Amino acid sequence: MFRVLTMAAMVVLTAVTTPMAAQKAHNSKITVVFDQPLPNVPGKSMRGVVVEYGPGGFNPSHTHAKSAFIYATVLEGEIKSKVNGGPTAVFKAGDNWVEKPGDHHLVSANASDTKPAKLLAVFVVDTTDNELTTPDP
Repeated sequence: MFRVLTMAAMVVLTAVTTPMAAQKAHNSKITVVFDQPLPNVPGKSMRGVVVEYGPGGFNPSHTHAKSAFIYATVLEGEIKSKVNGGPTAVFKAGDNWVEKPGDHHLVSANASDTKPAKLLAVFVVDTTDNELTTPDP
């Protein structure tokens, strides 16, 4: 009997945790707006990415390319963000923050369920890094 209950519990836990682990972006759009090699820093490029969130939009937790240093500025609305073990913060239009190489971005979302939000993320990254973001498994 215990064995049957244990197996049933494992099936339920798998069914509950799998969708969370495989979370996909919702109501968001990511556009690379520039990609420029840095002439005075061989092997490095600067890439600009606009992230647009519709109401309630978000991206799943993720890490960026290991070489990526990121400077982000909120252009419109309010963005909810959590990096590594830090607190969840809400950034308003004009606010900015940085992410260091190897940081884990746990929350990246529109703070509003009724208004859109937009940010510009500027990456300084190895020119050979083709994938800027890797969602968590």
